[in-house]
Amino acid sequence: MTDTLKKLCNVIDERKGKSPDKSYVAKMFKKGTNKICQKVGEEATEVVIAALAEKKKDVVSESADLLFHLCMLWVDKGVAPEDVMAELEKRMGQSGLDEKAARKAD
Repeated sequence: MTDTLKKLCNVIDERKGKSPDKSYVAKMFKKGTNKICQKVGEEATEVVIAALAEKKKDVVSESADLLFHLCMLWVDKGVAPEDVMAELEKRMGQSGLDEKAARKAD
């Protein structure tokens, strides 16, 4: 999975400097971080709506949209998929409650 996300982030990084008239990614980057963040929020909401409607096909499709826009945000902020995967790995084997408490202590 990390390879797929890494490839996607590479494509996004390559397209961000293209013409906004010819590239959705370039258009989003031209609009800036706030617009990218807005799209991440919209796509997350669409995943939730699809899940509540109990339509697996729609959850899959909307999740792909969310991951695409999340990758755009990662590229915008200089975050690599490996950074996120490393954080998830660090949390493996740890209770979610313990992990959350540790974040509050920081």
